[in-house]
Amino acid sequence: MGRRRKVLRIGLIGDRDSRVIAHWAIPLALQQSLLPHSGTLRVDWLDTPRLAAGLPLHTYAGFWCIPGSPYRETEGALRAITYARTHDVPFLGTCGGFQHALLERARQVLGWREAAHGETDPEAERTVIHALPCSLLDVSETIALRPGSRLAAIYGLPSIREGYRCSYGVNPEFQDALFGGALHACAHGEDGSIRALEATDHPFFLATLFQPERKALAGVGVPLAQAFLSAAFRHAAATAGSPA
Repeated sequence: MGRRRKVLRIGLIGDRDSRVIAHWAIPLALQQSLLPHSGTLRVDWLDTPRLAAGLPLHTYAGFWCIPGSPYRETEGALRAITYARTHDVPFLGTCGGFQHALLERARQVLGWREAAHGETDPEAERTVIHALPCSLLDVSETIALRPGSRLAAIYGLPSIREGYRCSYGVNPEFQDALFGGALHACAHGEDGSIRALEATDHPFFLATLFQPERKALAGVGVPLAQAFLSAAFRHAAATAGSPA
């Protein structure tokens, strides 16, 4: 009998919705990124009510927090992000995942328990994520990558062009407090606004306001998905083999 192929489990944090284009694109981007690796891929949709109820997370080699917020249970998404951050599990967030990575930092790292997302609590005193002055619905822009950042290394370029479908981003009122220490802004839009973040004290913790995964639907490789999946394989190998 041949050896059983290793199975890499990736958890998608968020609530699946067939109307969201990114929800079709993300599994495809991951499958397209599998080619250089030996093993098979299992992608699980981790809906936020189950996450809030205590769904076990230890079997996953990576987490991707997906677009499509507001999530049904914000606390469920934040719980999974906290787990990835504190257990050194590779984490990628896009669009809503970027927003909630910052919300998790505000609440769990900075201790701002009242920190809020403007989409669900617009009247809160600390809306660390607020409505953008100009909505980024189905638009693209040129994004400058911070020299020396992990994101710049992944793309191998000083700037990229990517698309969005979002109306919320970092509230400038709080960005100086949110960023600092090991968390860095690593990409900026044409108006200078922060478009991506990464943590330098974590094996792979990166989130973007843009949605690079969409290119997979046109058969185009997604460098960020490739880097994330490689990090997940490294994590699995370092923790006694890929989870089954």
